[in-house]
Amino acid sequence: MRSDALPPLVEKWFESKGWRPRRHQLEMLERARLGRSALLVAATGAGKTLAGFLPTICELAEQPSEGLHTLYVSPLKALAVDVQRNLIGPIEEMGLDIRVETRTGDTPSDRKARQRVKPPQVLLTTPESLSLLLSYPDAALMFENLRSIVVDELHGFAKEKRGDLLSLSMSRLQKLAPGLRRVGLSATISDPDAYRSWLAPDADMELVDVVIGDPGAEPDLSILIPENKIPWGGHSGRHAVREVMELIEAHKTTLVFCNTRSLAELIFQDLWAVNDQALPIGIHHGSLAVEARRKVEAAMAVGRLRGLVATASLDLGIDWGDIDLVIQMGAPKGSSRLLQRIGRANHRLDEPSKGIIVPGNRFEYLESRAALDAIDDGELDPEVFRPGALDVLAQHILAMAVAAPFQQDELLAEVRSAAPYAGLKQETFEEVLSFIATGGYALKAYDRFRRLVPEPGGMWRIARPAIAQQHRLNAGVIVEQPLLTVRFRNGRNLGTIEEGYASTLSPGDHFYFSGLSLEVEQFKDTDIIVHASSKRARIVTYGGQRMSMSTHLANRVRHMLADRNDWSRFPDDVSEWLEVQSERSVIPEPHQLLVETFPHEGQHFMVAYSFEGWNAHQSLGMLITRRMESAGLKPMGFVANDYALACYGLEPITDPKALFSADILEQEFVDWVESSYLLKTAFREVAVIGGLVERHHPGKRKSGRQVSFSTDLIYDVLRRYEPQHLLLRAAWDDARRRMTELGRLVRLVDRASATMLHVQPGRITPMAVPLMVIVGREALPPGAEADETLLTQAESLAEAAMQL
Repeated sequence: MRSDALPPLVEKWFESKGWRPRRHQLEMLERARLGRSALLVAATGAGKTLAGFLPTICELAEQPSEGLHTLYVSPLKALAVDVQRNLIGPIEEMGLDIRVETRTGDTPSDRKARQRVKPPQVLLTTPESLSLLLSYPDAALMFENLRSIVVDELHGFAKEKRGDLLSLSMSRLQKLAPGLRRVGLSATISDPDAYRSWLAPDADMELVDVVIGDPGAEPDLSILIPENKIPWGGHSGRHAVREVMELIEAHKTTLVFCNTRSLAELIFQDLWAVNDQALPIGIHHGSLAVEARRKVEAAMAVGRLRGLVATASLDLGIDWGDIDLVIQMGAPKGSSRLLQRIGRANHRLDEPSKGIIVPGNRFEYLESRAALDAIDDGELDPEVFRPGALDVLAQHILAMAVAAPFQQDELLAEVRSAAPYAGLKQETFEEVLSFIATGGYALKAYDRFRRLVPEPGGMWRIARPAIAQQHRLNAGVIVEQPLLTVRFRNGRNLGTIEEGYASTLSPGDHFYFSGLSLEVEQFKDTDIIVHASSKRARIVTYGGQRMSMSTHLANRVRHMLADRNDWSRFPDDVSEWLEVQSERSVIPEPHQLLVETFPHEGQHFMVAYSFEGWNAHQSLGMLITRRMESAGLKPMGFVANDYALACYGLEPITDPKALFSADILEQEFVDWVESSYLLKTAFREVAVIGGLVERHHPGKRKSGRQVSFSTDLIYDVLRRYEPQHLLLRAAWDDARRRMTELGRLVRLVDRASATMLHVQPGRITPMAVPLMVIVGREALPPGAEADETLLTQAESLAEAAMQL
């Protein structure tokens, strides 16, 4: 398509910037003019967002209109705000009368109310806010003339519950506006057809064209190894903090990514301690108050910060052109995630993004190397989609009933047109309806669980008007841990910390948060009142699932270990580590499971090098220590990282194969999950999403303790009287999929039975050291003294392991 297909105003704007529209931007315009939905896969910096909005700008330039024309859906509130800032500029420069507004959880209520009556032409929102908009009776009026929905960074949430919610919302939008075009944007997709199906009505990928952008400049990626030495233990990259600060000093703006919020706070403190030039650096993560995040985002947008320490809260789409370096602290966990993060640097297609990884230990070096090789080979993390979650479906059905009474068969057809629910059985749909209507067999005597009422002709309506307000107060699929708000005495909100961590604090204690050392003054309702301090403090920790190394990176690491020809490109201390390992024990082949057993300081250790990720190893550690107990091996505990699992006890383990036998995933696995916090945690989440338990009442919010108490009571009743209840099954699905990574656990156990290689080296081996360091850490209280002790312990362990 030629650029003269652009309206004169738009073409003139491109010329005033000295730009020409890119090929894929014009292709997206062409698809839109043909009324086609499209998926754009283009490198970061290729102008994806403009490509998504170009048809809207052109249509409104040629035929100005009032009312909602385009919905833009983003996984992040910050991304919606960022896009608004970057979209309003071009629209104003073109002199177009187009209103662009955001609607997220942070939008003031008076603006939300006005947006429903007089919507802007372009509305930027999140899946949760869109679902709430569709729950109002006037939704049909608001969306009847909607022309397009643009889903940005769809790889970031399509496979999760937020993707289920958005897919269901798109099905409703398609019913309200049959001519609706669907547009998806992403930089990191390995299987475009899977996403075309997810995006399309009725999962018919032929309805969605794919547009591939021109490749960008090859990224400039490297691994930082101070003095050619990598620590034996740890996973944070803290050993290189002075070198990281020097990199910040040498670049215009540096983004420092950490895999957890706790690590972000820790790295920020470490950097501040060596910030001799007092450069402006900031911190950004999801637990900080919205005011603090906006302040940092605004400072970055105008180039006032030299460095910003961040978590996944800035993984996606933030377009700050002045970032010229991205640093990843610790291992990247996946090639797609690394590419996404590195793409935040030099946000321009024709300039290479510069990224540096700081591995925390020797295994992390191998993972980092594997990630860089995968990017060189153009290999991204594989896409794994799963059927839509039933708790999300229950929430959506109630939202539809709140908007207006519905006919059962019509709604089922509409739900099945959403890709995640294409295979939904009628009896399952009826079971979900019955659950919303009565709470289920065990709960139907309680009036508060009655939310839907059947009427003649297969119609359903809400049981009472108050249900609408309750639904809107409690809707959403992100279920945080119970939270307490951190405030100064003057009321200024710093953000939230989890109730579990807060329960370990007392007045007078110090903790690092929002980049500050804070002293606890008092606890007041759901607030922690604090004041700033200069004293050394503890780091706030957060629960929840830990990010595991992706399967394809694990496979690359296994092959890298087994290929001695590869070792020559490793730093000296890594290649020496592997050489001594091969002499003292064995380097496993990629298909083998190496298990070492050896005595150490009066205890007996079993280390399995399975590379199946922290979550699977944690689950297996629980199961194996139970088996050790039954076998009389007197287990003392276990530790795990992404690469290996170590169990230890008072008796030697002579037959590890028996501990790994396949039947461990039958009765023992079920017993463990049902008796552990895992299922209760998963049940709490599905009960909140499914609307069985409320987080908020009009005028007040339940404390986390109250929510947990409510869900625990209901959980116990259902376990006893209705073990096949819909939500218990949904909780089991969640526990299996997310918290135990069952698929990887099954692979691990299968490999153990077929290919276990048992070695008894007589003492600790080089590859065991990174895990043995964790055993030492768990025995020590947190703090600087503990760090020093650990360094000493690690050195003595390494000395013993490396002795030939």
